[in-house]
Parts: sequence; C-alpha cells; structure tokens
Amino acid sequence: MTDVDARTAPPQPQKAGSAGSGTPTEIGVARAAAYFERIDPATAAQHLEPVLAADPTSAAGWILMARIRLVLDEVDRALDAANRGIELAPEDPRPLAIASRALTLLGRHEEAVTMAYRAVIAEPKNALWHDRVAWSLLAAERQYADAEQAARTAVGLDPDEAHYYFTHGVTLDALGHADQARQAFLLSLKLEPENPVAQHRLAVLNGEAVREPEKKKRGWKLFGRRSGDVSGPVRPEEFLP
Repeated sequence: MTDVDARTAPPQPQKAGSAGSGTPTEIGVARAAAYFERIDPATAAQHLEPVLAADPTSAAGWILMARIRLVLDEVDRALDAANRGIELAPEDPRPLAIASRALTLLGRHEEAVTMAYRAVIAEPKNALWHDRVAWSLLAAERQYADAEQAARTAVGLDPDEAHYYFTHGVTLDALGHADQARQAFLLSLKLEPENPVAQHRLAVLNGEAVREPEKKKRGWKLFGRRSGDVSGPVRPEEFLP
C-alpha cells in the first residue's frame, strides 16, 4: 500500500472529450489532483482555486484542497477547506481525518482527537483513521493506552503495512514497554528496511542513538518521499489521509 491508498487517493483525470469525461468541476478537480500526484501542490492549488470559486459545492474539491493546503504548510486554510468538506459530505471520513491532522498541528488536541474518532466511526475498517486516532492522542500526550489500542487495531486491519507497526512501536514506547516497542519497530523494518525514522527509533531503544527533542512539525514529506527522490521510503510520522 502506498502512503495514499486507493480509498483516499484523488480521482485520476480523464481525457477531454471522452465518454464520461464529467462536468467542468469534475474535470477541474481531476486536473488539480494530477498535479498533486506529481508532487506539485502549489500548481494544484492554483488550478483548484478557480474551480471552487465557480462551484463551491464540490465536496471532492474541498477535500483535495484541504490535503493540498496541509502539504503547503497552510494549516489554517487546510482546516477551513476540511470543514467545508465536512459540511458538504458529513459521512465522508476523509475531511474529518484531515481536519484532525490540522487541529493537531494547531495544538487544538481535544478537537483533533474528536475528529479522529469521528473518522473511525464513519469508516471503522480503514486502518488510516485508527492510525490518526493514535497520533492525535500521542500529540496530546495523554491516553497512551488508547493510542496503543488504536495502533494495534490499524495493524490488525492492514498487517502488511510497515507504517502501522511503526505507530504501534511509538505508542508502546510511550507506555514504557521498551521490549514490545522494539519488536514492533523490527516488524516495521522487516517490511520496510530502509525507513530511517524507524531505524532511528530502534537505535534509541537499543541505546545506540540519542533521543532527539520532540519537534512540533507543521510540515512533512509529500507521499513519504523527498521531492525528486523515489529511491527509498522516507515516511513522516503518519500517513496523509
């Protein structure tokens, strides 16, 4: 599974003039999504802004815009876009999870946790939303047992994804369960051996590296890669929804 799975990936553009090419709004959203997939979020935003100005009722457009604004480190605007998506598609878990992420970055942890749980309620079988619950609780620095349970649920739902074992390891470490955390990081690295973040966390647990001060990061690598570098995975602390 990639950092953005099939359930949450934006639509792919269709050839102009083909059958089912869609409305102008759908075509505009698809074009913006194509730029976003090509790791060009600024251009994606430029293409999407007039689309939403012409049709502000496009839930898909606002959800995509929220994701773009997060990548551009425009967190307040990302939250605004996510909230528009929630208003237009209240049963869709994606804008809820994006809003949760933005709220975490803004330090509004209680709201972030609530939004994350709402995403789980909307789609309980998607590991992404359980992962978001875990990270929202970790960021809030409370209820680590609940964070561990959420991370464990994500692993159970998608046992072939390295990232969820990493999240589980972080929650176990927060609980003080070093041996179990070590095993979780080893499982993550078995699936994704070149992940430097998991390598570092394991080295810290093994006493081979010094734990770095926690940073309240507002940005992260799009799709888990350095721009222009697809040679190996460089994951952030959690997936983009």
